[in-house]
Amino acid sequence: MKQLRLKVLAGLFVVAGIISWGAARLWDSVGTLPSVPIAAPIVLAAIAAVLTATALSIRSRLRAQRDRRPGAKGVEPLMAARAVVFGQASALVAALVAGMYGGVGVFLLASLDVPARRDQALYAAFSVLAGIGVIAAALFLERVCRLPEDDDESRAPAA
Repeated sequence: MKQLRLKVLAGLFVVAGIISWGAARLWDSVGTLPSVPIAAPIVLAAIAAVLTATALSIRSRLRAQRDRRPGAKGVEPLMAARAVVFGQASALVAALVAGMYGGVGVFLLASLDVPARRDQALYAAFSVLAGIGVIAAALFLERVCRLPEDDDESRAPAA
């Protein structure tokens, strides 16, 4: 499984932001811009909380197993792999969603004097922050579940 790369996530964020900014300009010139849902930052924050709780749980179980505490529950490799895949998928989607709301938020900055647009810009900003939280939690989960490096090449062959 390949590691998440910050460059890929940043690229997705920027491309989605540029496309959504252009789409918001076009949509606003044709009609009324759709609103940013208030549930967007809430859902993203909930996903970040689940990823963080999973990472902390796995980390404590691995630490207990490593310290050979009596009654320590191990971590099944398949469960850890599923958690990492969920984290990676969440980070990729969060980068796209945060970029999308970021582009809309940048478009809305021009009309902050309108109370409804100011609220929409605020929801978009919270969505971007929550998306960054999802990405940070996914990277933390990936780091917790990473296997130790193989040192087979540095070891001397057995005689």
